[in-house]
Order: sequence, then C-alpha cells, then structure tokens
Amino acid sequence: MTDRTESIESMEQLALVWRALVLDRDPDADVRDLPGIAVRWADCRFAFWNCVTLTETDADPELVGERLRQAADIMRAKRHPGFLWLFEDLLGADARVQVRAAAEKAGLEYAFPGTGMAADLLPLPEPAHPELTFVRVSTDEHLRAYADLNSRAYGFPLEDGRDGLLGSALWKDQAHAYLGLRDGTPVTCAATVEADGRLFVVLVATAPEWERRGYGETVTRKALYEGARATGLTRATLHATAAGAPVYPRIGFRPNSPMAFYGLKR
Repeated sequence: MTDRTESIESMEQLALVWRALVLDRDPDADVRDLPGIAVRWADCRFAFWNCVTLTETDADPELVGERLRQAADIMRAKRHPGFLWLFEDLLGADARVQVRAAAEKAGLEYAFPGTGMAADLLPLPEPAHPELTFVRVSTDEHLRAYADLNSRAYGFPLEDGRDGLLGSALWKDQAHAYLGLRDGTPVTCAATVEADGRLFVVLVATAPEWERRGYGETVTRKALYEGARATGLTRATLHATAAGAPVYPRIGFRPNSPMAFYGLKR
C-alpha cells in the first residue's frame, strides 16, 4: 500500500470500529456520516467514546477551516467532552501547514499526538511472559478491571472508564479482550476487534506502577494471537498514543499516519 492509502485505511478503520463500539455503549448514540465528517459520539463520560473525525482527502485550507468549525459546533452541542481525531496526512499540503491555527480559530485546542499504524503479521507464536497469566474478558468483574486499567493509564477518573465499558456485550462476546494478571491481579490489558478483514487493536493499557516491564507488548501480542487464531486474519491496524508508539514496531507494526487530537477550548 502507498502511504496515502494506509492513511485512508487508518481513518476508515476508526470510523468503522468506533461505529460498533459507540453503538454498543448506546444504541441511540450520535453516529452519522456527514459530508467530510464522521460523528461517533456516545456522549458518555469516557472521552474516547466521543469522537469526530474528518474524512476528506486533499482538502484545501478553506474547506478544512469550515470542517473544523462544523466539528467544533457538533462537539459544543454535546453533554460530555470528547476529541476530534485528525489524520494530518489526509489534508492538502497547504491545509496541513495551517491546521493548528485553523483549529484554534474554530475554538479547538490541541490535546495530544497519535500515530496510525498497520501490519501484515506472519502467524504469531503464542505469547508468554514469566510474570503474567492471561484471562479473556468474559464477566462484569473482568470488564470493570479492564475499564479501571484504562482510566488509570490515561488519567481519567475511574467512573469515566466504567461509564464507557460496564454493561457491554461486545467487549465480552465479540472483542478478543484480554487481561494480563500478575499474582492474580490485573495489571495490563489489550483487545482486538474484527473490522473489514482486519484486526483492530484497541484500548491497550498498563497500570502505571507496572510500566516498562514488557506487559503491554505481551498482552497486545496475546490479543492479536487469539484474534488471528479465531478469525484467520493477518492484517492489523491501530492508533497509538505517544507513550505506546515505541511498543508496536517490535510486534511488526509500521507508522503510516500522524494524528492530532483536539478538544474544545476551555
């Protein structure tokens, strides 16, 4: 694939996977495909489930400015905050240079960076870590532990993560979601979700006090291994935060699309 093709794939995977995740959280969620904008907004306390992204390619500065204003208006109309996920490589060259200023003019502020990645994975060996055992998420107790690990890793209140995940059928029945346990205590987690012939890696997290021990990489390998074994799929995609980005190339992922996350100005 070309770099632009993989950037488009990355954006389309977000729109596809987030449609399922947001509707799982709330069947009446705001899920719309507008001209140039995909809305995937559960309007819950878990900010990652409140998402808007731009979907056009090679848009010029004027059109990008208009889309940013529309996105900001959508976000202002919601009860709970969320993010605009912006795939910078999809913008026209001039718009890419001016996008930070255009976002600020629209009432948005830069929050943090991300990176789209993809991999054509050879069959992975079953992963193991001398300090971890694994359990697939299948109960409300597992799901609460998964939510709490994400809240702690991303700096959210525990109730925010629980509001996003507790009660989910998808996470217990369809996602290949795994907890890594150390001495019986959940310390890391990762999941893969099947999407249009790919495995999408989502919500990888490790408890802050157990970082830098290889836990995140191993549990991600576990989710990929089990997802591939169940589906036969070998292509995978993900969106990495800056903290997680160094982990995934060790598994075989290649960066393809720089991303920027924006929230409403406070």
